[in-house]
Amino acid sequence: MSGKMGQTKNSTDDLINGAVAQQQDWHERRRSFAREFLTSINLFAKPNPTRRVVGRPAVKSENTPRPRKKSVLREYWFPILCAIVVLLVLVWILFCCVRPATQNVQPVPEPIVRPVAAELKTPMFDIVRIGDDGKIIVAGRWKPSTRVSVYTNKKLVATLITDDNGEFVYAPMRAWDAGNYTVYLMDVETKLKSADSVFIYVSEHGAESSISLLMTNDGSRVLQAPTTLHDGDLVVSKIDYMDNGRLVITGNGLPRLRVSATLNDDVLGTARVSDFKHFGLGADVGDLTPGEEYTLSVRMHDGDGNIISTITHKFIMPKMTGDDDTYYTVRRGDCLWIIARNFMRRGILFSMIAARNNIKNPDLIFPKQKLNIPVQPK
Repeated sequence: MSGKMGQTKNSTDDLINGAVAQQQDWHERRRSFAREFLTSINLFAKPNPTRRVVGRPAVKSENTPRPRKKSVLREYWFPILCAIVVLLVLVWILFCCVRPATQNVQPVPEPIVRPVAAELKTPMFDIVRIGDDGKIIVAGRWKPSTRVSVYTNKKLVATLITDDNGEFVYAPMRAWDAGNYTVYLMDVETKLKSADSVFIYVSEHGAESSISLLMTNDGSRVLQAPTTLHDGDLVVSKIDYMDNGRLVITGNGLPRLRVSATLNDDVLGTARVSDFKHFGLGADVGDLTPGEEYTLSVRMHDGDGNIISTITHKFIMPKMTGDDDTYYTVRRGDCLWIIARNFMRRGILFSMIAARNNIKNPDLIFPKQKLNIPVQPK
């Protein structure tokens, strides 16, 4: 009996030990499977095979694989990629999307390129101004340390010496009387006359009504224009009086309206303003008496003939200087026929203007082209 009881106890212990071993083996296999599964889905968690379960001794299995050592890029490639993407987005925002605030930048005028004194062929003018007090200022250039004479109406009025840069200024202390003047320069040593001259009209009404023109071989250029010859949209830009007794008025107005002119209440005629806002009006006024005062009135009329603008210009007729050259600057809408009619009485004389200016095709002239108008003797 006792022998059977011992056998039963031993067999029961073996059965319990086997069950316990089997359970431990199953737990070990479950933990191993869980570690491998978590390692495969969690790329950022390092496997920790030495982790112990609380309350249980660590069981080492010979079949448990050792964890592999992974590089930093392989371990953290995703956050590194995110950081690179964020950095690229920031660079794109800073350099591509963010633009500097728009600034109101004023256009810089083109610099005036002046010839060096050594390259000048004749003395030349830079500035000719009529001051409010009637005093004249003439500035120009020639060779350094050279004597230059200033002639007015063919009379010597001053001799100056240029500085080291070849510049000089003539500013007489006495104001010039009202009238017309022609100024040119001359080298004292070589008697070389300036290629250009300046026509000056000094008005008794001051600098606002005075004018100075630089007369060159290519035409005339306004150095100082009158500021009072305008009324609203009506502007008189130039008044020419020639030896043939022809008075020509040019200016701007409203397109397709009519402009009329009178001299001492004598009607000179009318002209139509072109689509480009320009007009020219020429009339025979005969010989104007030097020293006598004249009143020139220019009016612009609307479609019903009503006067909408008036310019009144009073001047004292000066003595003629003997310089007969007259220049005209072509404007948009001009033709030689109209120019000849205004300056030379008859449009058929346009061929004389073409011949004087070497124009091969009289039907082809260009805006801003300088024309020398031949003066017809009476």
